[in-house]
Amino acid sequence: MSAPVFVDPQVADAAVGDSVTVTGAEARHAVTVQRRAVGEVVDLVDGAGRRARGEIVAAAPAAMTVRIGAVGRDEDPEIMLVQALAKGGRDEQAVEAAVELGITGVTPWASQRAIVQWRGPKADKARQKWVDLVLAATKQSRRARVPDVEGVVTTKELTWQVHRAVAAGTRVLILHEDASTPLTALTWDAPDQPVWLIVGPEGGIADEEIGLLTGAGAEPVLLGPHVLRASSAGPAAIAALAASRGTWADASLRGGLR
Repeated sequence: MSAPVFVDPQVADAAVGDSVTVTGAEARHAVTVQRRAVGEVVDLVDGAGRRARGEIVAAAPAAMTVRIGAVGRDEDPEIMLVQALAKGGRDEQAVEAAVELGITGVTPWASQRAIVQWRGPKADKARQKWVDLVLAATKQSRRARVPDVEGVVTTKELTWQVHRAVAAGTRVLILHEDASTPLTALTWDAPDQPVWLIVGPEGGIADEEIGLLTGAGAEPVLLGPHVLRASSAGPAAIAALAASRGTWADASLRGGLR
């Protein structure tokens, strides 16, 4: 059984035999909320992929000390979810599931047909809600890397970002119901090639936006025979991508503790 995960930046430099003392909110959550006690095994992660497993040797509401017995690094393939803002919390549902399935970053997109809009102070508050959600999902799924949450982008800004990403070797895929190429039929130069997945809002991606994004190098792909909600399209694509590229079965892409 995997060990519960707690985030502490000290893990970046931790070695076998070291003792790491976790304080603040993480210590309170471990000791007071989850009632972790001396003798239990936990994983400490730095949020950037580094993982250290060890035994709790001291536990108090304000501090938890762990003696490190093994260290390693998770090598998650780079997958950015570009998620259009959606009503009813469906965008948040998509982000939460996508984190559990392995994304390494997420970009909120204020698409043309999005009913929800982030503007002014509301944008900062909404983004922080995604940041908190991503952290919770990372810990729940026991990952060592906390996905980055970028600032909200307009279609114009996204188009420029897609152009730069494609030029740098990233493959950018737009999930679109009128595409003729199935996502699962794509071939890859390498199973861990960086990927962006662009998901539109409930009303779909406007033709003008498709034109701009494909002009920047993005590829429209068909996920399946059915039209999925904004909450499920991204997660379904991530799972299909992992299965078709074999990244969930390739042990060389996963870090091991030693």
